[in-house]
Amino acid sequence: MKKQVIQVINPNTSQAMTETIGVAARAVAGANTAILAVCPTQGVPSIEGHFDEAIAAIGVLDQVKAGRDQGVCGHVIACFGDPGLLAARELAQGPVVGIAEAAMHMATLVATRFSIVTTLPRTLIIARHLLLQYGFEHNCAELHAIDLPVLSLEDGSGIAHEKVRQRCIQAKREDGSGAIVLGCGGMADLAQTLTRELGIPVIDGVTAAVKMVESLVALGLNTSKHGDLDYPIRKNLSGQFERLN
Repeated sequence: MKKQVIQVINPNTSQAMTETIGVAARAVAGANTAILAVCPTQGVPSIEGHFDEAIAAIGVLDQVKAGRDQGVCGHVIACFGDPGLLAARELAQGPVVGIAEAAMHMATLVATRFSIVTTLPRTLIIARHLLLQYGFEHNCAELHAIDLPVLSLEDGSGIAHEKVRQRCIQAKREDGSGAIVLGCGGMADLAQTLTRELGIPVIDGVTAAVKMVESLVALGLNTSKHGDLDYPIRKNLSGQFERLN
C-alpha cells in the first residue's frame, strides 16, 4: 500500500530544528504515513515576533504550494504562532493544521485547564491572541516564558531544556493546570519525558497536529473550498511573488 505523505513545515530556516521536528512527527505517525519535514530556503532563522511571523508566512505558502504540487495529503505548520495558517488553507487542498491550534485542542480533551510554556516573553502576546482567536482563553490558566531565544533549544547546552522543565514544574505547582502545552516546535522532543516526570499531560503541538491531520485524512475531510477558504482569486502576482501564481 502506498503511504500517505504529511508535509510538516518548520517556518524558520533552521535545518537542525527541522530535523528535531521531523523526528518527533515520525515517532507518532501511523504505519501508513510518511513525514516530509521541510523548511524554507529563505527567511528568518527563528520566529520570535510579529515581524518574523510576517516573513515566515511567505515561506510557509511556498512550502504548501510545493507540497500540494507533490500530492501530499495534508500539512502541519510547525511554529507556535501558526504563521500564515488561513492563507495556507486557501492554497491547500488537504487539511492544514497549526501546532498551537492542535495543542490547545488536545489539551482541552484531557484537562479543563492548561498552561503554556514558551520561549521569549515578547511572544506571550502572540499566544494570547491565538487563545482568543481559537476560543480557548478561558481554558488557559497561565502563560510562562523561559526567557531564552528559540535557537537556544538547539545549541546542545541543555540550558533551555532545563528551563522548560523548571517552568513546567512551576506551572503544575502554581497554576492548578491539568495539562501543559509546549509553546515552540523546537520543544517537540521534550513532551514525553516531561509527561512521565510531571505525571500530567505535557502536549507538543507537532505530534498533536500530525495525529489531527491523519484523522482528518482518514475521515476524508479536506479544507473546504466553499467561502473564504476557496483557492485564492487568480491574479498576476509580480516580482518575487510570481512563484505563487
